[in-house]
Amino acid sequence: MPRPVLAPHARDWLKDARRIAVRTLAWGVAGQVSLAAAVVAADSLRKRRDGTAPADEPVEVPVREDRITTYTYGRALYDDMLAAIERAEDFVYLASYIWKGDDVGQEFKDAVVRAADRGVLVCVVFDGFANLVVPRAFTEFPEQVHVLRFPTIRPGLPLMDLRRTGRDHRKILVVDGRVGFVGGYNIGSLYATSWRDTHVRIEGPGVWELQNAFSDFWNRHRNKGHPALEDSGNPRWNTVVLAARNEPSRLVYPVRSLYLEAIDRSMKNVWITQGYFIPDQEILEGLLAVAARGVDVRVIMPERSNHVLADVVARYYWSALLEGGVRIFLYKDVMVHAKTATVDGAWSTIGTANIDRLSLRGNYEINLEVVDADQAATMEEIFRRDLQNCEEITLERWRARPWYYRVLERSLRPLEAML
Repeated sequence: MPRPVLAPHARDWLKDARRIAVRTLAWGVAGQVSLAAAVVAADSLRKRRDGTAPADEPVEVPVREDRITTYTYGRALYDDMLAAIERAEDFVYLASYIWKGDDVGQEFKDAVVRAADRGVLVCVVFDGFANLVVPRAFTEFPEQVHVLRFPTIRPGLPLMDLRRTGRDHRKILVVDGRVGFVGGYNIGSLYATSWRDTHVRIEGPGVWELQNAFSDFWNRHRNKGHPALEDSGNPRWNTVVLAARNEPSRLVYPVRSLYLEAIDRSMKNVWITQGYFIPDQEILEGLLAVAARGVDVRVIMPERSNHVLADVVARYYWSALLEGGVRIFLYKDVMVHAKTATVDGAWSTIGTANIDRLSLRGNYEINLEVVDADQAATMEEIFRRDLQNCEEITLERWRARPWYYRVLERSLRPLEAML
């Protein structure tokens, strides 16, 4: 059939409509960017916090054949990680999203270099984008240390190929297959004493979960000249310790499913601690559904995180959460960066993934899932202890917030796709 011919005035009208639509979109995006920049600039003028995280002792519990130690103070964690590296005889696998070029960062660099010098196979991974501000000289290692700098920019168009999206946001240390560490702590002096985060050490057969995660990532992304790491199976089934691994290169994102399943099963309590809490529609609906049937749902997040835009966007959801019976607590004085949850005194997760789009549908992440009453009791005790340093946000108080808070929340909400 011949294509219909538009009258000249109709063609002119379409051109004008397109031009107006493009300009409106451009002005809208420009306004949003300008508003975001203004918020960030205003936040930078506020006084920085100089608080100190509670120096609580790590807690160790048996979990069947494994032993799990939970850390909430960075310096204690770093000391044990460094000691494990010093005792290494076979291999050291270390991945850190951020590896600062400061005193603590130097401690870790020196430790892995010493291990390599005595013949230990040392493989380290860090994210190129996250460490752009780290001096280049610090990220250079002797040739006996095998370094995978996850590329800042990868070839191809991420929007056309989802396998090329995501940063390497994991924090893993595995030594000799006998001890492994995972959690929210990056490597740096700031995190050693001034951030409240959570990490775990696992000793026993469960270390395979972390070793296998590191090896799979390394073998998939290694460069020429990097050694191939052993890829072994595991005879353990029905284990109570499992690793959920988000892997964009394989289009696999199980951490989100892990949360949704645990929330859906809950009968008594769902206690969540997050550095950045921006739930998607399914997680939001899941939390509201269980709160409606009487489950005690509580979320701890920072009063003020290190990403002000994430704070503003997160607050958009507070009205729905509070109206639905979810209780919100803001951790004061220091940044809480943990990525943990515990449900019904039976289930817990500790790992690297935040409840936001980047972590649950974008980045390389790893969370341990532990189905064990003793570990859940440890996580509940940590949660109760954290509540002592929190201020609860009530629905009444939130409804009385200034009008311009509401404007910011609605205006900046579209940035959720990038957070």
